[in-house]
Amino acid sequence: MKIHFIGVGKMGLPMAGHLAAAGHTLTVSDPCEERCELAQEQGLAVVSDASAAIAAADAVFSSLPHDAALRAVAAQVAAAARPGTVYVDTSTVSQQASTDAAQALEGKGLAYLRTTVSGNNKMAEAAQLTVLVSGPRVAYDQMLPLLKALGPNHFYLGEAEQARLMKLVVNLMIAQTSAMLAEALTLGRKGGLDWQAMWEVLTASAVASPIVKAKSAQLSRRDFTPTFTVEQMIKDLDLILAAGAASNVPLMQTAMTQKLMHAAVVQGNGLDDYAAIIKVLERGAGLNPKL
Repeated sequence: MKIHFIGVGKMGLPMAGHLAAAGHTLTVSDPCEERCELAQEQGLAVVSDASAAIAAADAVFSSLPHDAALRAVAAQVAAAARPGTVYVDTSTVSQQASTDAAQALEGKGLAYLRTTVSGNNKMAEAAQLTVLVSGPRVAYDQMLPLLKALGPNHFYLGEAEQARLMKLVVNLMIAQTSAMLAEALTLGRKGGLDWQAMWEVLTASAVASPIVKAKSAQLSRRDFTPTFTVEQMIKDLDLILAAGAASNVPLMQTAMTQKLMHAAVVQGNGLDDYAAIIKVLERGAGLNPKL
């Protein structure tokens, strides 16, 4: 299959690489010259004329940073793609932006799959993403062999924006897990518990979820190298709180977590891993965040 992939950032580049490795004819484009150079270094075919590549493709994938980018790319796909092309967007965006994209594509003979992915860039590199899809079922069945290159778990959720909302539900729980860890670990540390010992107990206990175990590998060493930054999590929390407001769901704990993320930015940790809100709680408790 001929595929054009738009957006080769930290998530898009490994996903594009897996599609190429699966034997498909793949081209990529990105407005960032540095990302294009990195894609070329990894053996991917970078093109400067995205519209021409879209016109030649059987499927168009995208991994984009925000709502405005999705609206712009959807308009480009609507203008350039041939009828019968499937557009697969993997971005984390608002339901409204996704609906706007669907409206731009309507009547063009194109299928639009909202294909959100759960997992960080390391999981993307390892082809271990969880793939959440909504849109036309026929298009999902057609694209499933390609989606299997991204990860082992795939869920079809409905005809419209269900995948967008499900991604926010998952990310809400990820953000709240970091807030839970921040309070629990700060309480333990202030009471004199050893940092590494706490992680050993937590990862062997009833609260040892996959994300807690994954975080322990880094955080037990006080390593806040980002898999997903505080600033990126703020963007997702904005989307989550907006979805809550639109549905009249009071997300009070999530709103508090967002405030912790903003405090982390103010305190200089905006580009650290989102788990750096642990440092915010530690500072508030009079602890030195530099063990």
